[in-house]
Formats: sequence, C-alpha cells, structure tokens
Amino acid sequence: MSHPQEGNPRKSVLGRSSYPEYLRINEILRKETVGGILLLIAAVAALVWANSPASASYFAIRDFEFGYEPWHLRLSVGAWAADGLLAIFFFLVGLELKREFVAGDLRKLSRAVVPVTAAAGGVLVPALFYVAINLSSPDSLRGWAIPTATDIAFALAVLAVISSHLPSALRIFLLTLAVVDDLIAIGIIAFFYSEDVEFSYLLWMLLPLALFGFLAQKNPKFFGRHLPAAWLILLPIGVAVWILMHASGVHATVAGVLLGFLVPVLRKGRDGNVKLPRPNKPGLAEIFEHRFRPLSTGFAVPVFAFFSAGVAIGGVDGLVSALGDTVTLGILAALILGKPIGILLTTFVLTKTTRANLDPDLRWIDLLGVGLLAGVGFTVSLLVNDLSFAQGTPENDHAKVAILGASLVSALVASVILRSRNKHYRAVLEAEKVDADDDGIPDLFEDRNR
Repeated sequence: MSHPQEGNPRKSVLGRSSYPEYLRINEILRKETVGGILLLIAAVAALVWANSPASASYFAIRDFEFGYEPWHLRLSVGAWAADGLLAIFFFLVGLELKREFVAGDLRKLSRAVVPVTAAAGGVLVPALFYVAINLSSPDSLRGWAIPTATDIAFALAVLAVISSHLPSALRIFLLTLAVVDDLIAIGIIAFFYSEDVEFSYLLWMLLPLALFGFLAQKNPKFFGRHLPAAWLILLPIGVAVWILMHASGVHATVAGVLLGFLVPVLRKGRDGNVKLPRPNKPGLAEIFEHRFRPLSTGFAVPVFAFFSAGVAIGGVDGLVSALGDTVTLGILAALILGKPIGILLTTFVLTKTTRANLDPDLRWIDLLGVGLLAGVGFTVSLLVNDLSFAQGTPENDHAKVAILGASLVSALVASVILRSRNKHYRAVLEAEKVDADDDGIPDLFEDRNR
C-alpha cells in the first residue's frame, strides 16, 4: 500500500485511520450487519402481511392507539415505534457522532473533510432531484427530505449477503458517510418537520436534560461500572426529556440525540487528567454504545421497520398507480441517481481542488459502488416519509413503495459493481495484513506531491 511520506506539508484529505479506530469501526460494522439482516426480515414480513388476506389485522394493530392523553401520549402502535423506539436508535447516533468528533478520526479536519463533504453532496443532490421532479406538484414538495438518508445497517447487510471483501478504507468511508448523513437528517427533522412548537415545554425540557448531563459528566465511572444505576437513575430522566420534547412539537427522536451528546466520551485517568478512550479503558459513551446497540439493532429498529414498511401495494394496478406519482419518481431518481452522483461529484471536486488523489489501489468505480450503497435509504427515509405525508394517504404509500424499490435497485447495482471487484479487493486485504507501516490501515486518498 502507498502512503503519504513523512514530512509532506500537505496531508491526504482522508488518511489512514488509527488502529484502535479501525478495530472499533469493524466491531460496529459486525453489529450493524446483524441489525441490517433483522431489518430485512422485518420489512419483508410487514410487506407480506400487509398484502395478504389478513392485511386488515396488520393495519388494525399498527393504528391501535394507547397511552396517557393529558401528556399528549395517546399514540398509535406505529407512532410509538417511530417516536419512542427510534429514540433509542437516535441516542446511539448521538453517542457515535460525539465519539467521532471528540475522539475519533473526524476530530482531524484532514480526515473529516471528505466524508462530511460527500455526505453533504449526498443530501443536497438527491433533494434537488426530488424537487425538480415535483416542481409542478407543490403538495408533494414536502417530501423533499425523504431520499436524503442512508441506512448503514441495511447497506452493511447487503455487503454481508454478497460477501464483498471491501477494503477497510471504503468500509470506514461508508460508515463515516452514514454517520454524518444522520447528523444532517437530524437537523432536517428538527428544523423542517417540527410544527406548532410549544416553547414552554422546550424550556421545561432543559431541566431534566441538564440534570442528565450533570450526572453523566460527574459520575461516568459509577454509571459505567454499575449497570442498574443507568437504568434506575439516568433512564427515568431521559424519559422525562423525551416526554417534554414530544409535547413541545419537536420530533421526539431529537431528544435521543441530545441525550447522546451529553454522555462523556473522554475518560479521567487516575491522575485526574482527561484522556482518550482505549479498547481496555473505554469512556462512558463507548460503554453505553456497547450496552444499548443490541437493543437498538435487535429490537427497536426492526420493530419500527415492521410497522412502517407495511404498505398495501394493490398488485399490478397499484404499482402502475405508484409509478405515475411524481413522489415515487422523485424518490426513485433521488436515491438511485442522486445519491451516487452527489457523493462522487463532491469527492471529485475535492480531488481537483486539493493535492489529494485516490489511492492507487482504488478506482472511481469503487467509490461508485459505495455511492450506490448509500442510496439504500430505509429507516430514516421511512421516518421522514411519515413526517411528510399522513399514514394511509396515497403519497405516503407511494413513497414507501419508492423507498423500498430504490433501496432494492441500489443494492442490486452496487452488488454487481462490488462483486466484480472482489478479486482485486482480496488482494488489497492481503496487502493490508502484511502492511508493516504504522497501523496497517489503507488510505482512500493519497497526496499528489509525494
């Protein structure tokens, strides 16, 4: 593998990851792969049930309401899954985002610039595709953000199925891209899909939020060593934050992100100094991530997918009707074309305006495959769809058909491209194993002026 020479004044825009970061990301990839497979199973089960003779029972369960009305908590089962269970998923997103920007490789601008810029392009270009197709239909424009998200679990499940030997640099690039993608999606949900905001509830929400942050920052070792303490002390406070956020009109999943941001990433050594987490000495954020990720990937996200992916297609006539809707066409074009174009275009511009270039072991076709995988939008896309169009409306149903269809097409095309490169990827992986330079992690980009 080739790497920037020491002393070179210009660093590569996406250099090699540190070895601990490499190990940590690989562990996340394995867990997300399992979650993605469960996600696939849940989505298929929902589609089968929703289009079976017993479909009425599926929609009856999904739309059944329960909860305490005075606290604005009388919600349908589907809404509880979207607002409640997905808060766990977004709590982990908050932990991961903070970990990346405080102690991960993204704390360095030279390593953050490519995935951050590529993620921005992968959000902006799909949105432009959707808006362009729906300009003549103003009522449909509300769904502009549906095709902007990447479902990393679903994408990694695709990689697991096709047994792609994707090099470490590309895997890390895909995961980092999805993490930044989630951050942008959170901002979109908070600012564009919050209506009739009650600021009094938001102000009250700050009290338990501050208490949660104070306790987590003050006693990280206590909550890290004593599992019941987190459940008995921090969880009730977190639930209070969620309830007040929900009552305020801001989407309740944002509460999960805010709580994740308040968990400390760095750890205190015996000398009292703040230090970076290590594999054998993790910070509280990493401990919580290990504890709660199985709950998110194994239960919360699959249950949400089950109640959100179910759509009565209506056979051939239903598909024809869906394909005649600009909502469907906009999402299909945005995810299948807009995502890879946005990611490749922004990355290409960076290579032309900086001294960075693709690593000799990789080609633009490899980035195209990753860009197509980023077009596998599912969890957050389904959530934004429900925020854009009321459940049961033609727009909502057609958007679900488009999300599922575009994810399937993106996955298939990406599989063909990445499988065709597997022989080369195996050779790259073998080179990584024997690479004695530093940490053994390859660069995705190298400096032109070596």
